[in-house]
This record gives sequence, C-alpha cells and structure tokens, in this order.
Amino acid sequence: MTLAERLQAAHYQLTAPRRALLQVLETSERHLTAAELLERGRAIYPALSRATVYRTLEILAALGALRLIYDASGAPRVACIAESHHHLICLGCGETFHFDDCPISNLEEQIGERFGFSVSSHLLELYGFCQACRP
Repeated sequence: MTLAERLQAAHYQLTAPRRALLQVLETSERHLTAAELLERGRAIYPALSRATVYRTLEILAALGALRLIYDASGAPRVACIAESHHHLICLGCGETFHFDDCPISNLEEQIGERFGFSVSSHLLELYGFCQACRP
C-alpha cells in the first residue's frame, strides 16, 4: 500500500502539499531530515509549509507507515518501513547508512518465543564513526 493509500484509508485528505511531500518520501534514495523534505517538497509545491511536513510525518508515523530515526545531532530522519530496518549512524558528521543484512533474525525469534510475543518488525541503530570521521 502506498503512503497516499494509507492516508486515504485513514480518511485524511490528499491535498497538493501532502502529495508533494509523499512524492519526495516515495522517491528518495536515502533517509531525509524534515528540513530536506521541506526543501525538496517546495521544489514540487512552493507553498509547502514546515507545519504540513511535521503534521504529515506525525500522521504517517501514527499509521505505522514510517518511523523516525535520529542522527548524532538529534535531528530526525525519516525511515519508511515495510519491514525491519537497520542503520549505522555517524556521531561525527551525522550521516545515516542503511544496511539490509539482519544480524538479529535469530534473536528476534528467540525473544518472541521467550516472551510469547509475535515480532513483526524491528529497528536496529548502531552509533559510531564513519570512515571519514573516525578519530
């Protein structure tokens, strides 16, 4: 289900500003900050407001369509989720690197069995320094 379909299913209007924001979210090749979303969204719809960006992100997060991750500065970045998500976050430059291989698949299953819990997804964030920032 697309982000637009999720909003419509929850009875939210698909205004022109929201459509611009959704287009940015769905076409981005990396996780963007709210400021980057605003800048790229304004290239599509110049009247896009900061409030609309934050409000729409809150709605999408509440619907489970995306998750916010935080870089070293505390700035939120948007991570769209369809499944489990994994990141390396640099404490020097704040860059966020996504990786696909999951080192905790077995742990997820073990914890689920131990607590009688059905795990549907997870978010793994590892903090440190990228090659360029390594002390």
